[in-house]
Amino acid sequence: MGRNILLITTDQMRFDALGCNGGQVARTPVIDQLAERGINYTRAHNQNVVCMPARATIITGQHVATHGVWMNGVSLPEEQTTIADWLKQHGYKTALLGKAHFEPWLGDPDDFFENRMAREHSTGPHRGFDHMELANHFFEGHSHYDRWMTDQHPDYKARFYPMVTDKGQNTVGSGGTNACQVWPMDVPTALYHTDWVADRTLSWLKSLQDDDSWFCWMSFPDPHHPWDVPAAELSRINWRDVPLPSLYCDTDAERRALLADKPKHWLGYYEGSLWTNLESPREFVPAEMTPDQVREINAMTHIENELIDEACGRVISWLEAKGWLANTDIFFTTDHGEFQGDFGLLFKGPYHVDALMRLPFIWRPAELNKPATVSAPVGHLDLAATFCEVAGIGTPDYVEGKPLPKSDEEAEDREYVLTEWDSEHGPVDMHLKSIYRKDGWLCTAYEKSAVYEGSEGELYNLQADPEQRDNLWQKETAVRDELVAQLYDALPPAREPRFERKAPV
Repeated sequence: MGRNILLITTDQMRFDALGCNGGQVARTPVIDQLAERGINYTRAHNQNVVCMPARATIITGQHVATHGVWMNGVSLPEEQTTIADWLKQHGYKTALLGKAHFEPWLGDPDDFFENRMAREHSTGPHRGFDHMELANHFFEGHSHYDRWMTDQHPDYKARFYPMVTDKGQNTVGSGGTNACQVWPMDVPTALYHTDWVADRTLSWLKSLQDDDSWFCWMSFPDPHHPWDVPAAELSRINWRDVPLPSLYCDTDAERRALLADKPKHWLGYYEGSLWTNLESPREFVPAEMTPDQVREINAMTHIENELIDEACGRVISWLEAKGWLANTDIFFTTDHGEFQGDFGLLFKGPYHVDALMRLPFIWRPAELNKPATVSAPVGHLDLAATFCEVAGIGTPDYVEGKPLPKSDEEAEDREYVLTEWDSEHGPVDMHLKSIYRKDGWLCTAYEKSAVYEGSEGELYNLQADPEQRDNLWQKETAVRDELVAQLYDALPPAREPRFERKAPV
């Protein structure tokens, strides 16, 4: 049998959240050590910048156009073969602990098995996983973590951020600045979902035998909003000391000027005049966010990242004590990033920039000649093929990615990585397609929609302009046209018929 595989994911973590990627606030020694002893990919991109399409790519190894989960609320069909299925067929024990989100978590449990598993006292099998115990960052009423808190700790559960849908209520906050969805709470850290996910992961690992080969996906719901950290952890970072992002301009006028260089939905989101996606509360207006609120939101995010790092440390330490670490490949990544104040914005949506698209992406192989930093473009769709290589089995035909290179020398054929966005919210639809090329050019074509004519876009030279301030779409037309042609030549055709969107998220 092949080596064991531990896939660790977070939800909504930026590339620069980690010390190994230049982060200066959160202390992440455990994850940093994975990078120090493994391979750190500094140009990994997701294939979609929101949860469900990104996670569908991880589990299928396919572009969004191929697997068909074109936006949040669109379920990956239960009959879709996954890489967990493939590993299981080749003798692996498989489990997912934490956030799955292959099905809409606001969907009716009668329609979606993930949303009724806990109610039915089921832990699988499902989607190729022998064992699943689910958690989310909101209490939606049906995850295993939700049911556990309801049954065992109802008083503490009531202190979590209120999942509400009434107009204006999803922007409430109770921190020092009343920032949107900042919600420190008097709940023991041991009961917080980060520790719960690590606990359930350890419990499943302890059920295995020494000669079992296993694939375990440990999926943390944080640092996704709401930023509801246990109050006892607030002393880790004083929000007043957190620096503002370099892309958060000092004045409203400067922020507007920066956004005016981009297509109109950027400034529309900032000022609250054009709402194009469900990934932020409809009532939230970024222009009304104060600098101190940006500081506090980022402090909460950094605290959540520290808690994740420590939870990873517990699991990795157990593997080492058990003697399994030497035969275990560890992967660490996230589904997408977060603005965290960049460009004066918060949350995520149809914006193909580093804040949302560039991923922390680390592979610590059990067998490696020497550590490396790889700058070649890679993506989520490469994970499935890499798992097969680790397992010593063939890659199924449906996988579109390739095994990850272990050095830039191995990555000479890595020319580009693609990212897609499609969404419909009432009368407003958006369609973005992007290509990042290894020479540092990032090109995003805006297809025809209710907002755009189909001739708009964004073009950045990330070598000269790493913060994506200067949109060259109308200035470097020859480069733009070359990249657009390369993008559409490489992009797979969209799956037909298109899957129905059955729930909000």
